[in-house]
Parts: sequence; structure tokens; C-alpha cells
Amino acid sequence: MAAAKTGDTVKVHYRGTLSDDTEFDSSRDGEPLEFTIGNDMVIPGFENGVVGMKVGESKKVSIPAEDAYGPYNNALVASAPRSQVPPDLDVAIGMFLQVRSAEGQIARAMVRDLTETDITLDRNHPLAGQDLTFEIEVVEIA
Repeated sequence: MAAAKTGDTVKVHYRGTLSDDTEFDSSRDGEPLEFTIGNDMVIPGFENGVVGMKVGESKKVSIPAEDAYGPYNNALVASAPRSQVPPDLDVAIGMFLQVRSAEGQIARAMVRDLTETDITLDRNHPLAGQDLTFEIEVVEIA
């Protein structure tokens, strides 16, 4: 039985947890995740964890933040005048908005704080700065 390698398309079931064992994602109640190794479709640590695994094999992979969604970057948090948000938009802490960066690129930003006059937006990935653990089971290799 061949082991997963770069270029293979694999299907895996997984359970992702934070360092305190809080589950943040799982494929167990649905379809397995399908991706091609080497195509940057998943975070590097997850992809590296699958390389060398065989169909039916399971393992637990610990991924430091640097190999997951990167370190938390305070430079990606900024306040803006609330007047820049359309008045008919019911903004709430925790919701995501599309914003345009200074370079003109569209990005997702989480609303971190609201005041009468300002809105604080965070463009970090919600899992940035987090060490992650995945329980991975290879279902198929093609």
C-alpha cells in the first residue's frame, strides 16, 4: 500500500483542537476533506502531517502557530471611524466584514470592538497565534 506523497490527492477525516482541547473543526459528521498534497490547499503543518501516511492510518499531529495560520500580528488590527460603515449595516462584535486594505486589496476583518464613534477591525485569521492539534485519518489516496 502506497504512502501519501506530493502530487497525490487525498481524502482525510480530521478533528482539530486548540491547546486547551477545545474543538474548532471536524469532518467526522460529514464528508472527508479532499486536497492535493503540494498545492497549498491546507495549512503547511497539516499537509506535512499527511505525507507518508497510508489509507486507514490515523495519527495525531501537533502544529505550531508558525506552520498553521502564523503568529498573531498586531499590525493587522486597526480602528476606523464608524461613519465608514454603511448606516444600514447592523454591525456586531465577532462578525466579519470585507474591507479594503491601504494597498487596495479586499480582506476579511473581524469586528473586535465598537464604540459610538469607532470600529476596531482585526484582519488576522481567527486561529492566528494558536498552536493546533489534528487527529487525522487517511480515507483515500489517488
